[in-house]
Amino acid sequence: MGEKKSFYTFQFWLLCASSVLFMASFNMIIPELPSYLDAMGGEDYKGLIIGLFAGTALISRPFSGKLADTIGRIPVMIIGPLVCVALGLLYPAFTTIWGFLFLRILHGFSTGFKPTGTTAYLADIVSSKNRGEAMGILGVAGSIGMAAGPAIGSYIAMEFSLNTMFYASSFTALLSVLVLFGMKETLPSTTKFKPKMLLIHPKDILEPLVWRPSLIMLLTVYSFGTVLTVTPDLSDHLEIGNRGLFFTVTLLASVVVRLFSGKASDKFGRIKVLMVGVCMLLAAMIVLGFASTPFIMYIGAILFGVSAGINSPTIFAWTVDLADEKTRGKGMSTMFIALELGIILGSVFGAELYDNDPEQFKYAFWFAATLAALGFFYLLRLLSYNRSKN
Repeated sequence: MGEKKSFYTFQFWLLCASSVLFMASFNMIIPELPSYLDAMGGEDYKGLIIGLFAGTALISRPFSGKLADTIGRIPVMIIGPLVCVALGLLYPAFTTIWGFLFLRILHGFSTGFKPTGTTAYLADIVSSKNRGEAMGILGVAGSIGMAAGPAIGSYIAMEFSLNTMFYASSFTALLSVLVLFGMKETLPSTTKFKPKMLLIHPKDILEPLVWRPSLIMLLTVYSFGTVLTVTPDLSDHLEIGNRGLFFTVTLLASVVVRLFSGKASDKFGRIKVLMVGVCMLLAAMIVLGFASTPFIMYIGAILFGVSAGINSPTIFAWTVDLADEKTRGKGMSTMFIALELGIILGSVFGAELYDNDPEQFKYAFWFAATLAALGFFYLLRLLSYNRSKN
C-alpha cells in the first residue's frame, strides 16, 4: 500500500477504541480470579488461570494469522470479542474447578484472534516511517484497557458481586464488536471463508523472518505472565484492598512512556530503544522481589509500566518491519505465539516458584529478571553485529 500522509484517521481512532474495550473486557476479571478459584478449593491451580488462557490463544494464532491474510482483518477482529461476550455470561453458571478451567481454555480464543487482526490492520494503514509511533498510540489504547479493566472489575466485585463483574465484562466486549462495524476492510483482496482454510500446514505456523523480535518478546513477556499470576496475592500479602491497583499504577507509567517510545524507535532504531526497555524490566523484577511494603511494590509497578511502554510498541514495529507485506497476518501471529508462550511459562513457573508461600515471592520475580538479562545481552550482541556489518 502507498505511503500515508497521516495515520490519525477516523479508522485509526475506531481501531484504538475497539482495542480499549476489548482489552478491558477480559482483563476486568483477572485480579479476582485467584481468590475466586481459592473459594472453589483450587489453590493449587492458580498458574492455570493465565496458563490455560494463553495456551489456547497460542494454539489459535496460526489460524488467526492465516484467516487475517485471506478472509480479512475485520472478521478476525470480530471473532475474539464475540467469544468474550459469550463467556462473560457463562462464568457464573460454571461453579466447579474443572468447569472454571474449561472456560479459561475457551476464553483464550479471544486473544488468539483480536490482536492479530488489529496489528495487521494497523500495519496496512500506517507508513513505515510512523510505524513505531502508531504502535505506541495503539499500545496506549490497549494499556488503558488492560490496566483500567482490573481496577474497574475489582471495584464492581467489591461493591456489587462477582457475577455482576462477569456480566460487565461481557457487555464491554460487545461494545468492542459494535465499534468495528464502522471500519473498512484493508486487505486488498479477500476470500470467502471455507472450512478447508482451517487446515494448517507447517508453513502456516511460523514466519522465519520475524524470529528475532519474537525471541525478545518471549524473554520479556515471561515477566508479564508472572506479574499477572503472582501480584494479586502479593497485594493481599501487603494488605492492599484493591488487587487491580498494581495494574492501574502500571497503566499510568506505561501510557506516558508509550506516547514517546514508539516515535523514539522510529528515530533511533528498534534495538537501541529495546535495550533501554529491557533494562527497565530487569530493574522492575528485582524491585518486586524485594517488595515488603506497598510503596516498594508500586515502585516496581512503575518500572514495569515504563518497560512495557517501551518494549511493546517497539517489538510490534520491529516485527512489521521484518514481515513480508503479503503475509503480515502470519508474521504478527508468529510474534503473538512467542507472546503467549512467554505468558504461559511466566504464569505456570511463576506460580510454582511462589508456591503460595509469601517468603518465595522473590524467587518468582528474580527468575523473570534473569530472562530479561538474557534478552538484554542478546540485543547487545545483535547491535554489535549490525555495527560490524556497517
